[in-house]
Amino acid sequence: MPSFTRPFAIISAPLAVAALVGTTMLVSPMTAALAQNSATKAAAASGATETKGETVEQRVTNLHAALKITPEQEGTWKAVAQAMRENAANMDTLVASNRTKAPQTMTAVEDLKTYQKVAQAHVDGLKNLISAFGTLYDAMPDVQKKIADQVFLTSGQGTAASPAKQG
Repeated sequence: MPSFTRPFAIISAPLAVAALVGTTMLVSPMTAALAQNSATKAAAASGATETKGETVEQRVTNLHAALKITPEQEGTWKAVAQAMRENAANMDTLVASNRTKAPQTMTAVEDLKTYQKVAQAHVDGLKNLISAFGTLYDAMPDVQKKIADQVFLTSGQGTAASPAKQG
């Protein structure tokens, strides 16, 4: 049984970063879903686009501030914010479509297929965000890149806002 849970542990750290910056993914609900029974998985999924109570707009605003986006970077930033919003909308759609069947009536195979869809949405969201964010990051001066690096480094620890407060 431990070999089954190991792959999920390996992917959870990168997913935490994705959740912070608006891939708006199910890091907490996804990992929690593995430990919860079928009846409580639906409740976990309802928080799909919220991480620690934040909406996607709050995450966009918080990341903008943490990265110290300049007026000159606003055009490139808009693509990042749009990617975050699209990822949130895609996840909302996925969660809504998965609510068509009561969780307690799902078979183990159906449950795994649902998990696969969520995991694929995470991957697709990351690709979307990396594309937009990479362009922004490449245009940042080194000092700002260090801030971005710190924001992403600490994002899994729930302290992503701290680099913005330090500078």
